[in-house]
Amino acid sequence: MERLPRTDWRGTLTPRGWGFVVAAAVALMAAQVMGRRDLLHLAVFLALVPAGALVASLLVRPSMTVVRRPRPEVVEAGQSTEVALSLRHSGLLSGRMAMTEQLPASLGTGPTFVYPGASIGRDGASNYRYELGCPRRGLYWIGPVEALHSDPFGLAERRSRVGATTRLTVTPAAIALPAAALSGLRGAEGIIAARIQSVPSEDDVMTREYRHGDPMRRVHWAATARHGELMVRQEESAVSPEATIVMDLRGTAFPDAGQEGAEGSESAAFEWAVSAVMSVAAHLSELGYSLRLLEPGGGLALARSSSAPEPDAVEYTGRDGLALIAEGLAAIAPAEPTQNPAGFSDPLLDRLEGHRHRGPIVAVLGRTTAEQARELASASGFAERALAVVVAPRAGSSRAAVDALREAGWRAAEATPRSSMQRVWAALTAEDTSLDRGERRAGPGGGERSSA
Repeated sequence: MERLPRTDWRGTLTPRGWGFVVAAAVALMAAQVMGRRDLLHLAVFLALVPAGALVASLLVRPSMTVVRRPRPEVVEAGQSTEVALSLRHSGLLSGRMAMTEQLPASLGTGPTFVYPGASIGRDGASNYRYELGCPRRGLYWIGPVEALHSDPFGLAERRSRVGATTRLTVTPAAIALPAAALSGLRGAEGIIAARIQSVPSEDDVMTREYRHGDPMRRVHWAATARHGELMVRQEESAVSPEATIVMDLRGTAFPDAGQEGAEGSESAAFEWAVSAVMSVAAHLSELGYSLRLLEPGGGLALARSSSAPEPDAVEYTGRDGLALIAEGLAAIAPAEPTQNPAGFSDPLLDRLEGHRHRGPIVAVLGRTTAEQARELASASGFAERALAVVVAPRAGSSRAAVDALREAGWRAAEATPRSSMQRVWAALTAEDTSLDRGERRAGPGGGERSSA
């Protein structure tokens, strides 16, 4: 909400007002030709009426207060949100005002309504509601409201933009992925770990020597009798499974995809990659994994997003964590080619090695050469399962990178913007699918074929 009593006011004459001006000019010419003083007076009157209406429209204007509330403020792509708009004025207001909500071009044309409206609250504000469809992910700013007000005689009108803009976050939609081998591999460990931590069994109890300051209630008397010295309980902390998602944000991997208004194949490939990251994150979160999102430079992937609520978060857990990931992916874009390395850095490999065997590694990559793929290849030894999807604008253009990853032990597949994400994931995770044979499956429309 923002109150802007005087902002961006522009006045102009209406066609009726210009008619008065033309009539005044005709009367003035007639007065000169005919030498009649009464026509001169008529000309002055006809000119002063629209001029007075224009001056009045610029000087006499109400202060407007605009309150806008999207519900919800964070919406998934493909869904809609209901926007509640409340307008109230103070000061002199003659007649009615035509209002138009300003929207980004990608969200369509804003609704038009009349102020004061039919629904007026106890505070005197006019209330309006409209549905807003959100077809694509992104960070959008709704508003301000453009007002058009004319004088009671319709001779002059003024346009103004009142109120502030309101932020609307549209997150990528998660595609339901089929249950696969990961469900049996690590999916139940999150639940088991939670039970062990809440009710530790005798098998989880370890002992160590007593240290000064240890509470006596932790003394393990049976172990003390066996060792002949004071021993204390040390409950082993069960480790919760963790999945790492490497999101390719290199500018060279998706050239031109981050430019405003880009609609080409590179942009489509990056949107497919973002949707894949969101879908994989939702799938692994349901299996009980805590999630880490890294980028090729070794940093936190969501730290590069202007929509991330917690850009410095290292791990995301549960539904709340998944919601934070979705918001962070809303405005994420590839970096400029000069702002990050073309390959995969040592800090990334160090961070992957630091969480050795804590859970799977899933890499969603863009345009990658075979040499760059070999830089990431060694990470396959840091996890029980390493999965990679290489997204390319055209089928076959990243085949060398896929082969390099497979040779190093990755389960890798190539995808295009037309590939079925469910089929790619099923091929990567199914135990009975041999990706080494290079089987090709058709996309959702039976068109372009992917190596997945």
